[in-house]
Amino acid sequence: MEADFETIIRSVMEACADCDTCRFLMHEDCLFFPELYRLVDQEKEDGKPAGDRQLQKLVALCTLCGLCPCPDIRNDVIRAKAARVRKNGLPLGHRLLADVQRFGRTCGMAPHLMNAALSNSAFKGIAKQVAGIHPARDLPKLPAEDFFSWAKARGLCETRANGEGVAYFAGCTAGYLYPEVARAAVAVLEKNHVRVVVPPQQCCGMPTLVEGDLGTTLKRAQSNLDAMTAVQEMGFEPVSSCPTCGFLMKVLLKEGAYHSEAYQQSIGAGDDEIRIPDNRGAGQFTALKKSTYGNILKDDGLLSALNPLDRIGVSDGFRDIGEYLGRMLDQNKFDDRFRTVAQRMVYYAPCHQREQKIGSPYVRLLALIPGLEMEPVGGAMDCCGMGGSLGYKTEFHETALSLGASIAAKIRDSAPDMVVTDCLSCRLQFQHLLPFPVYHPLEILADAYGQS
Repeated sequence: MEADFETIIRSVMEACADCDTCRFLMHEDCLFFPELYRLVDQEKEDGKPAGDRQLQKLVALCTLCGLCPCPDIRNDVIRAKAARVRKNGLPLGHRLLADVQRFGRTCGMAPHLMNAALSNSAFKGIAKQVAGIHPARDLPKLPAEDFFSWAKARGLCETRANGEGVAYFAGCTAGYLYPEVARAAVAVLEKNHVRVVVPPQQCCGMPTLVEGDLGTTLKRAQSNLDAMTAVQEMGFEPVSSCPTCGFLMKVLLKEGAYHSEAYQQSIGAGDDEIRIPDNRGAGQFTALKKSTYGNILKDDGLLSALNPLDRIGVSDGFRDIGEYLGRMLDQNKFDDRFRTVAQRMVYYAPCHQREQKIGSPYVRLLALIPGLEMEPVGGAMDCCGMGGSLGYKTEFHETALSLGASIAAKIRDSAPDMVVTDCLSCRLQFQHLLPFPVYHPLEILADAYGQS
């Protein structure tokens, strides 16, 4: 029987209160932990447990950014959200904000009409109220043509033929709201003689996962798992320009999969053995006693309902496009014949990119552009504060702005010609907070190639 909301979140509070590490580690970079420790301290002082409303507000503050050190804690927070959604359903506003795919596909059928409607202040006000969007937030305009329509017209969606190249997972935001980013990704890859195909794809599932809608998340993740497995079998390497999609595909998808019975059997682990791949190279494992660690090392991640061997196959083969191009650079295969771009930029590596542990490949790539002055900004724990759709919500708007104030101040002090970041949620936040234009690094590379 699945645990209820209060049981799960109280176990999180107890575990974090016993540890106390994140009281100091996450106090400036997270919305969730400061509130958790405030409630813990309040309960100790008053002798009264936090009420249901306070606990609901607490779990709503977790954006699954990945910065905290304990995957079990953040996963349990999502399970608490899921327990609440199973009992009460998902509020309409949260459902609308979490489903960029449905919004993009539906409204994209008549983008000019939708843009005209949203330019009407009365209609826009009602739409924001229904979706629970803060009045100060601007809604991005729908493009005349979404990326997937563009890709289909160019024949990029034909994935039957075998051959080397990449299968591009564009993600919803680049697919439906900022197709110029996805087109830039294709342009840069093709400039480097990489064949690009765009396979069938659903939303990666992160927006619905953060809201606790596990049912929708698992359906979409399964569809993507099947599609990515199929293109891998054809010889294509899955890549993405979206760090949030990459974080789900490379990190969350694989959590716990190496501990599964299916994987352990596939590598010939003994009956009282759990073999964990280590960093010594392919086929190298650390062996632990199952009788000792079996209750700890389990396949119980958020996406553990999906086939563990398929999850490992897709996750291990999935690449961020910056990572993919960085590998080409290391192999002397990257085309560095750029035109001069005499501008100053700051580059911010977003949370979900940093949590993939791939370094900062775009810093290396952008440094090759003549005349471009680049300053990386932000430390290992800096967050823009947007949290996907969190910053749009009326009840969290001001808190999200407060969380992003530090990195915004650093960028403002630098006074660049432009801000560059991989994350389109960060782009929305920076556009709201700052007076500078914001681009994806692939747009800068495409422009320097003369491909924009």
